[in-house]
Amino acid sequence: MKTKFSFYALFALCPLLWVGCGTTAHVVEGPNKLTTMGIDTQDFAGKADEMIQSLVESTVLDKAPKKPAILVVGRILNNTSRQFDMDLLAKKIRVALNKSGKAMTDTTGGALSDPDFTLSGKIIDTYARQGEKRQHAYTFQLSLSNPQGLAVWEDEKEITKQSERGAAGF
Repeated sequence: MKTKFSFYALFALCPLLWVGCGTTAHVVEGPNKLTTMGIDTQDFAGKADEMIQSLVESTVLDKAPKKPAILVVGRILNNTSRQFDMDLLAKKIRVALNKSGKAMTDTTGGALSDPDFTLSGKIIDTYARQGEKRQHAYTFQLSLSNPQGLAVWEDEKEITKQSERGAAGF
């Protein structure tokens, strides 16, 4: 009887022990974010911030006929081997430009007939491998064009990620 009771007590406590060993979710800030060989959210945010800062610091938006400049964010192509939502990058760019006060961005999907500029871009990836080392390089390119289609500002930023294959081969 005592053995039966101990068995049932242990059996009843198992779910509590199992739940007690779990971890709770938490918000991660700063350099402790998970980094993968792919493009991460912090990569989008960091490169978008750097490129928009470069655009805002240039004098090209100040030369627009209208103040603030009217800007259409065109296509930003994903020429990488990975699938991800390009709207994340486009939205980050629109928010930063609007907050700068130097530009207002079109949210109608390009229905404006006379914008001062069009912003377009591309993300490209390259892959290299040497022995056990693997490297992915992601290049972010943005171009700002005037209504005649001439590039009046361009920038390019790169993220390079390296990893080594583990000895177990997993």
